[in-house]
Amino acid sequence: MTPGGFRVPNTNFYRAPEPFDTDLKAFGQWAADRIAEAIEFEGQDTVAAVFLEPVQNAGGSIPPPPGYFERVREICDEYDVLLVSDEVICAFGRIGSMFACSDIGDVGYVPDMITCAKGMTSGYSPIGAMIASDRLFEPFNDGATMFPHGYTFGGHPVSAAVGLANLDIFEREGLNDHVKRQAPNFRATLEKLYDLPSSAMSAATGFFYGVEWFKDKATKETFTDEERPSLLGRVSASLFEAGLYCRTDDRGDSVVQLAPPLISGQAEFDTIESILRGVLSEVGKRL
Repeated sequence: MTPGGFRVPNTNFYRAPEPFDTDLKAFGQWAADRIAEAIEFEGQDTVAAVFLEPVQNAGGSIPPPPGYFERVREICDEYDVLLVSDEVICAFGRIGSMFACSDIGDVGYVPDMITCAKGMTSGYSPIGAMIASDRLFEPFNDGATMFPHGYTFGGHPVSAAVGLANLDIFEREGLNDHVKRQAPNFRATLEKLYDLPSSAMSAATGFFYGVEWFKDKATKETFTDEERPSLLGRVSASLFEAGLYCRTDDRGDSVVQLAPPLISGQAEFDTIESILRGVLSEVGKRL
């Protein structure tokens, strides 16, 4: 939602409105065009940038439809608005590439900025970064101009050293290639959960998935705002006790989000599926 109140839809095809619920590409074009409408609603001169995750985190690990980002890139260029790829979660191997914008859709997309963070050090040391295009960097490329702002740990040498060592491991052990090879197996294992009466969707790509569960699977009816807190609390606690450390998310539909270590293989996938099956089955009996 924009500050002025214009709601921009996410790219969850599972809940696409008619008549776009039978055509994935048409749905993506429709969803992207709502961004143009939002810019018009707010006023082009008041919009500096569009921030999008390559795969949306909040609400269910939602991937973009084919052509979605190509259309968003066109819209941003048309309105002279920056396109920022928020890759705090998606960068550094989560979907099988260093930067997800290069690997989404048929040809990827070129943002004006990339924001990234924890994956750069695999979480071993705090770090964050902003990567800008040559066009944005040009005003500061004279050796004298700077952008003054307050921060505490910028360029911290310890975190930078950890980041460099971590990136060396990525290359030496071929972690991105490993994720790409194993991603179809991870998805196929999660899709076994489709036979549960309360579970119907596992979405996303790479090693980044959301498994949604329902009050009524046939109608896609989800839980009310009053029901979600206690339900998610039970599911989260039960998964933790069973040995599966993950996050339940109610910022959209009721979802269990899964982001296993990048070295995971079939044994880990089977464990994830088994624990999820047990917990969701037990919770489903009490709905």
